[in-house]
Amino acid sequence: MDNKELENEIAKIKDRNKKVELDKAWEKSWTRRICICILTYIVVVIYSNLINKITNVWLSSLVPVIGFTLSIISLKLVRNVWEKNIK
Repeated sequence: MDNKELENEIAKIKDRNKKVELDKAWEKSWTRRICICILTYIVVVIYSNLINKITNVWLSSLVPVIGFTLSIISLKLVRNVWEKNIK
């Protein structure tokens, strides 16, 4: 491998690393978490209106959102424990 090929390979690796870091940042971002919560809430509200058996749709729709939000928050703790045990 000559210097030019080596430089090209290093440039490709740097580009890939930037993409991976951006993906990681997105996975951890509050923007992503809040969007998922809002979208989940909207879907549950629509579903609850369709089945029309719930007396307080807005309150009932909070249940899965709260559960999902708690799972997002707790996943970090679960992953930390998992990483410690995997090593």
